[in-house]
Amino acid sequence: MVNKEKTRAAQLSILSNFVLIVIKLVVGIMMQSVSVLSEAVHSGIDLIAAIIAWFAVRESGKPADDEHNFGHGKIENVAGTIEAVLIFGAAIYIIWEAVQKLISGSVEIENLGIGAVVMGISAIANYLVSRHLLNVAIKTDSVALEADAMHLRTDVYTSVGVFAGLAAIKLTGVTILDPLVAIAVACLIIKAAYDLTKSAFFHILDIKLPDDEEAIIHDVMQEYSRHFLEYHKLRTRKSGHIRHIDMHLVVPKQMTVEMGHNLSHQISADIEKRLDHSHILVHIEPCTDLCDTCKVDCPSKTNFEVVK
Repeated sequence: MVNKEKTRAAQLSILSNFVLIVIKLVVGIMMQSVSVLSEAVHSGIDLIAAIIAWFAVRESGKPADDEHNFGHGKIENVAGTIEAVLIFGAAIYIIWEAVQKLISGSVEIENLGIGAVVMGISAIANYLVSRHLLNVAIKTDSVALEADAMHLRTDVYTSVGVFAGLAAIKLTGVTILDPLVAIAVACLIIKAAYDLTKSAFFHILDIKLPDDEEAIIHDVMQEYSRHFLEYHKLRTRKSGHIRHIDMHLVVPKQMTVEMGHNLSHQISADIEKRLDHSHILVHIEPCTDLCDTCKVDCPSKTNFEVVK
């Protein structure tokens, strides 16, 4: 069900971007406006990104197999990284075209009213679609959909920027504002690509979960502290929307295997309640024989509580 919802959201993004590309290209060519055409290029990149996101969310929903023991979640991170590269490329192209216009000085804009209407429609459409994508991304913890939503949200701001530029040209008659607005749009695109790279690429390198999420794990362990001596070697990472968590748990040496299993199972269940889509592995270790140097309130010296 979750994967179907993600797939439908990605398909909506594909349809929305395709329609906007056609409209922007037609109007941009008719107006001879590099800023409107830059928006068409941006939407073209977003269409590619939406297709990549659709493919990623479809593949990431496949269960683990013999070759992918931890599932296919990281394909969403790969997709997000590819999207970031595409956005960087689009921004460079837009800047190049705008600079050529500035150097040649041949900037002629026609049909400003049509261009303003198209930018307004684009901003509204992208805002509505990006809001839906972001809601689904938050609900399903999807990196690929979050990346796609970021693209479209950037389109909202850039469309508003181009709209403002066209309005300024209409009021002042200074057509050189068109390539200048296009460069400003490209800078916003570069910023979005940089933010996307941080959120998508670094998870491929297995960086740990955010501090606030690890704090939740520590809170759960504190609640169960009367049942064990200590825990260490906590390791966390994320693959797509799946959180992988493992740790070593030191328990009283007289605790039975069944008791240790019940304890680790309950700890894992409580962490999963607070951090969705978590896969948790707890390695049970018996305490050492250094009772004289151990803490006074050690459960092995008293009647430790057993989780059933």
